[in-house]
Amino acid sequence: MTTPLVECVPNFSEGRDQATIEALQAALTAVGGVQLLDVQKDPSHNRSVFTFVAPPDAAVEAALAAMRVATQRIDLTKHSGEHPRMGATDVVPFVPVSGVTMEDCVALARRLGEAAANELKIPVFLYARAAARPDRVLLPDVRKGEFEGMRGRELDPDFGPNRVHLTAGATAIGARPFLVAFNVYLDSQDVTIAKDIAKQIRTSSGGLPGVQASGFIVDGLAQVSMNLLDIDITSPAVVLNAIKVRAEKHGVAVQKSEIVGLIPERAIVGAAEAALRVSDAASHILEAKIRAAAPPPPPPPSRDAAPTLNGWIDELAGAAPTPGGGSAAALAGALAAALVAMVARLTVGRKAYAAVEAQAREILAEAERLRAELRRLVDEDAAAYEGVSAAYKMPKSDARRAGAIDDALLAASRPPADVVKLGRRVLALAQTIEHIGNQNAASDARVAGMLARTAIDGATENVNVNLAGMSDRARAKESGMG
Repeated sequence: MTTPLVECVPNFSEGRDQATIEALQAALTAVGGVQLLDVQKDPSHNRSVFTFVAPPDAAVEAALAAMRVATQRIDLTKHSGEHPRMGATDVVPFVPVSGVTMEDCVALARRLGEAAANELKIPVFLYARAAARPDRVLLPDVRKGEFEGMRGRELDPDFGPNRVHLTAGATAIGARPFLVAFNVYLDSQDVTIAKDIAKQIRTSSGGLPGVQASGFIVDGLAQVSMNLLDIDITSPAVVLNAIKVRAEKHGVAVQKSEIVGLIPERAIVGAAEAALRVSDAASHILEAKIRAAAPPPPPPPSRDAAPTLNGWIDELAGAAPTPGGGSAAALAGALAAALVAMVARLTVGRKAYAAVEAQAREILAEAERLRAELRRLVDEDAAAYEGVSAAYKMPKSDARRAGAIDDALLAASRPPADVVKLGRRVLALAQTIEHIGNQNAASDARVAGMLARTAIDGATENVNVNLAGMSDRARAKESGMG
């Protein structure tokens, strides 16, 4: 039976602060079942677009977790950018993928809207297929006036207060079919040309069907920024040609185009067909034929078939050099991050710790991200050292041997160097959660700190040993890595 799957594409009003973008990503990926497919950040628009798929319940949980981070970290009173916006979390659409109907996505939008309004005290407007009123189907109508214009008037949201949040504004949450965000740059700095073309091609002005468009200056060029609401009716290729024709009338050319987020394969094939003037490009794609002819991949191993902890410890105790101390150090870091996450979870939702709940949630999201990265480094360290063993087995008469050993030792130093960096962050989180978190689990936080220090010390030892094995010339060049 196919697992129901929904796509969610939250847009946040931050495209410049990498720490905030990483915190948003960590909040999304900390929820089980979430597959983050794409992150687009645009400094000019000062906006980030995340695309993920997940089972319905997980999609709502992840979107709400990211909205918490956005509310805490994004202040619209200090925000500026080319893109229209009314909220720190500006818009959150749900899109049916498999085993989910549009009606299901409407229900998810209502559920998230009510939860976010109640918890975060943000006005929420339902839009697109989830709209409860005909004047809120189109996002530009919902967002009219943007944050600054909304601050001075009383609102009538579907959920939440009738005034914008002082720093996080208001949010639109909806359900819709798949759309493509498509931008076309003109070889001109005259924004009035982009605005004129946008007006001509958008549906609301009698232009192309299923097209929303505006004109901006981005990176010094006039840009026609669009949402294509139905690419089967109006494709990117059709839109690009329409813009090209209108731009030529202004005496300018199209310089480039860009896709924000993801696009269905059929749209790319359709563009190729239009450009090449062929009608059956899809039937001639080599990779598609190879995929069709390939046998189906084996099913993923079940949890019961996965290597056991005892099995891994037996490997560690064996005669082979891998896994070794570097992998053990990474595992210590992963265990430390897991304990930090546990203490954070024991803190979140407890009335006695309501004052630090937001901080505990951020710690939880980051700890889960660090845990996943450190777990990956357990295997990467072992794989990297196998390269060292292979280099040492080269014949001593081979002139390439010394260079190969240097390269392999350098590569083997990178995973433990990453463990040192991540371990330091885990240690800082452990120390913080020990002091602010659930005091019944303070000893677990202290153990997390001890394990983090072990990870740092063990990984540092591995870096030093690998660098010491390199030639003097290579070591002098790369000694700053640790």
